[in-house]
Amino acid sequence: MHKKLFIVPLFLLVSVLSHAQRYAVIDSKYILEKLGDYKESQSKLDQFSSQWQQEIEKKQAELDKMYKDYDAEQVMLSNELKKKREDELYNREKEVRDLQKKHFGFEGDLFKKRQELIKPIQDRVYVAIQKLAIERSYDFILDKSEGITVIFADPKLDKSDEVLKFLSVK
Repeated sequence: MHKKLFIVPLFLLVSVLSHAQRYAVIDSKYILEKLGDYKESQSKLDQFSSQWQQEIEKKQAELDKMYKDYDAEQVMLSNELKKKREDELYNREKEVRDLQKKHFGFEGDLFKKRQELIKPIQDRVYVAIQKLAIERSYDFILDKSEGITVIFADPKLDKSDEVLKFLSVK
């Protein structure tokens, strides 16, 4: 009876171990940084972002000057002129906010440019990862680049260089 109690758990353990899942860890940030076209696209994206930020800062500087001028002249203005200047300030402030939203808001110009420039490269990496997983019979491939998915990863499990080989990058 005692032998059966020992043998049954042993068989269960062996069956669980024989069905162990295969997994690998990659670092997508590392892979992307090794791709020349990613660096080029990221540089273009940064240029667009910088250009749009300068445009917004210029408009903000103009708005700040208008506020300063209004504060200095407010005492001498009639109620009608005060109202007109306040409306103008409000409209300019709204313009600046709308411009920020247009360039940097949810699904704004920056988002669209990122989709145009970066997403095709990310898709290529994703396809290479899928090919690696199928070819090597991995059940899971975890991405450690964001630090959220993987708490600890043994460096020998990192297959990022193999993904780069699939992309023909040395």
